[in-house]
Amino acid sequence: MEFGDLTGDLGAVAIVAIAIIIGLIAHAIAYAAARRLAGRTGTDWDESLIARTRNPARLLFMTGAVFLSIPFLGGDAGVRDLVRQATVFIGIIGIGWLLVAFTLVGYDTVMRRYPDDAEQDAGYRAIETQLTVLQRFGAIIIWIVAVALALLTIPGVQPLAASLLAGAGVMGIVLGIAAGPLIGNLIAGIQIAFTQPIKIGDVVVIEGEWGRIGEITAAYVVVYIWDKRRLVVPLSQIVNQPVENWTRHGDSLLGTVKLYLDYRTPIEEVRTEYKRILDESGLWDGESWSVLVTGADDRTITVRALYSAPDSSNEWSLRCLVREKLIEYLQRQHPEALPTRRELETGPEAA
Repeated sequence: MEFGDLTGDLGAVAIVAIAIIIGLIAHAIAYAAARRLAGRTGTDWDESLIARTRNPARLLFMTGAVFLSIPFLGGDAGVRDLVRQATVFIGIIGIGWLLVAFTLVGYDTVMRRYPDDAEQDAGYRAIETQLTVLQRFGAIIIWIVAVALALLTIPGVQPLAASLLAGAGVMGIVLGIAAGPLIGNLIAGIQIAFTQPIKIGDVVVIEGEWGRIGEITAAYVVVYIWDKRRLVVPLSQIVNQPVENWTRHGDSLLGTVKLYLDYRTPIEEVRTEYKRILDESGLWDGESWSVLVTGADDRTITVRALYSAPDSSNEWSLRCLVREKLIEYLQRQHPEALPTRRELETGPEAA
């Protein structure tokens, strides 16, 4: 009499449990050896490979051990068939999980080529955006295929799949209408990855909100608003509606401050003081500056102070500083330059 016949169903459960434990032990030994080898290579990609694939590999080790134990299971043949189907189903899911892990390894390998302080570089953010979107789309496709293949291993699903394929024309129309927004977002995500109207880290104005692109997922973009709110915008909206991007081709910006002053304002003295403010601010990048009278009406003149800044944060801080310092200077040195309201009186009382 075979060992499996003696144990029966309870013995089959015990054998499966032992197989799972053996799989876990084998996984631990294999990855301990892999970590030791990775420590000797001096490269980073193998460490990423170990970290990303550890969990899916653990599942596959356990599944493989159970699959190899099937011939030793006793009892009803239906029990062996059930265990075999379950291991195949889980194994396909595990392979899909492992393939998704490989896409993350590829992402890590490419991004490690850039230095740690490259987050503000436009080229770094462009590559990060493309890889993030493509990795997530690749993961979605892998999971869809893996789940579909796993479901086909279940008895009864194959005839259902055949009937669904027979009615693919009608189903395609129905699904196309129902999944229109989802498909639109998927296509928009691919378009954003390659044309890059926005990138991770870009400073943008969307829906009247100023913030920075923090996340780009397969369906939406998350904008980190300056006051710590989060604006979630569908990808299709990014493609189909205007977006004000402050850092599309670089982080440097031009900013302006407008002052409405009296006609008696000494422009050349204001220009000299303005240059001193910029030099002492620590926020100006030294690229551009000017003070120009850009308008005039019957009461005031419009003085525009222009400056350049290395990024949006410095641009905002410099704008506030310039406005405050110029007003303070005019109040202290040239109070006559501040706008006043004049009235011309006529008639007997004026005489």
